[in-house]
Amino acid sequence: MHAFGLEVGRRLGAGDLVLLAGDLGAGKTTFTRGLGEGLGVRGPVTSPTFVLARTHPSLVGGAPLVHVDAYRLGSALELDDLDIDFEHAVVVVEWGAGLIEALADSWLSITIDRPHGAGPAQDDEPDEGAEPVEPRRVSLTPVGGRWS
Repeated sequence: MHAFGLEVGRRLGAGDLVLLAGDLGAGKTTFTRGLGEGLGVRGPVTSPTFVLARTHPSLVGGAPLVHVDAYRLGSALELDDLDIDFEHAVVVVEWGAGLIEALADSWLSITIDRPHGAGPAQDDEPDEGAEPVEPRRVSLTPVGGRWS
C-alpha cells in the first residue's frame, strides 16, 4: 500500500481530492504515508483519528497534504467546518463517503479490500518471524472534473 501511495502521490497536485474507503487495517493510512512521500511533504504521516485533520507542508515547493479522518463526523457541514483548503492542497479523506459529495464535484475514490485472516508468508512453509501475506485488492473510481 505504501508503494502504491508513493506512485499516486507523484501524480497529484493542488486541488486533487482522494476519498479512501476500506475496513480498519486495510491500509488507508499506509497508503497515505506513501502518498505523502510521493508529494514530498513533511512527515511523519500518521492517522489523524484524534485531531480529525492534519496538514503536512511541502518540503519541495508543491502542494501541502491535508489528511482527514471523517469517521467521527456526522455530516458534510461538520467536514466543511474544518475549513479545508481544497483548492490549494492535496486532500485525502478517510471514511468520507456520503460527506464529500456535498462539498466537491470531483475526486478519486479508492477502495481497499483486504482479506480477513492472513495466509502464510510463503506458498509452502512460512519463514520464522515472517510477516503474513495480506494481499489487497484496490479499486479506483474517478468522479467528475479532473478525473473524467
